[in-house]
Amino acid sequence: MLRQLVLTALPGMPLVEPGDDLPRLILEGLRRAGLSLQDGDVIVVTQKVVSKSEGRLVNLGDIQPGAEAVRLAGETEKDARLVEVILRESREILHTRPGLIVVRHRLGFVCANAGVDHSNVRGPAGAADDWVLLLPEEPDRSAAGIRRRLEAESGAALAVLIIDSHGRTWRMGTVGVAIGVSGFPALVDLRGKPDLFGYRLRVTQVGLADEVAAAASILTGQADEGAPVVHVRGLPYPLREGTLQDLLRPPDQDLFH
Repeated sequence: MLRQLVLTALPGMPLVEPGDDLPRLILEGLRRAGLSLQDGDVIVVTQKVVSKSEGRLVNLGDIQPGAEAVRLAGETEKDARLVEVILRESREILHTRPGLIVVRHRLGFVCANAGVDHSNVRGPAGAADDWVLLLPEEPDRSAAGIRRRLEAESGAALAVLIIDSHGRTWRMGTVGVAIGVSGFPALVDLRGKPDLFGYRLRVTQVGLADEVAAAASILTGQADEGAPVVHVRGLPYPLREGTLQDLLRPPDQDLFH
């Protein structure tokens, strides 16, 4: 049996601005790609365009850093205003070094600089370097909203992932990970399933949302690719509800904390 997963970056996606109708832009991108949505399709959307459409831009000129931000700025050689934004987006600071603050984000996952980003960010006025972008306030809710619109327009049963790029404690390089999930089996539990020789798996759980996110991020890119939405067809698992929380390891099981 032929097993095939097809990923297509939607062409011609415009620069997204606060208040833009992102589902409409996705539907227009699908039409340009000659794609009609079908049951089981997955739409993968980068965090950046979701955050932009939701107005998650912050001007550092409006930020007054507190004492803790000033202290950490000295340790990390960062702008104290930026550090203040990072602190506001974080539950706790885990590690620091010059140029980096590793946090447990308010959404529950561990990441660098609370996902606060300067790259590919443009504000409505003023110096570009003064603008930063935050992660969506509730990425699962954002994914669900996009999914509802796309399903209503197409009549197909779909899934939506919102993805970001994260580093990893034990390996070099960033990879795509899911930070928002709707209608997708984020974690697939294979415990009890037999392998080729009849051995029943005991511990295997597949972070399927992250696997698809990593594949899609090859097409979305990290620089000037301008391809923030990827259509995925051929997922070899049935769709079902899932959430970001399915993917988060409980802190008491975190060996790197």
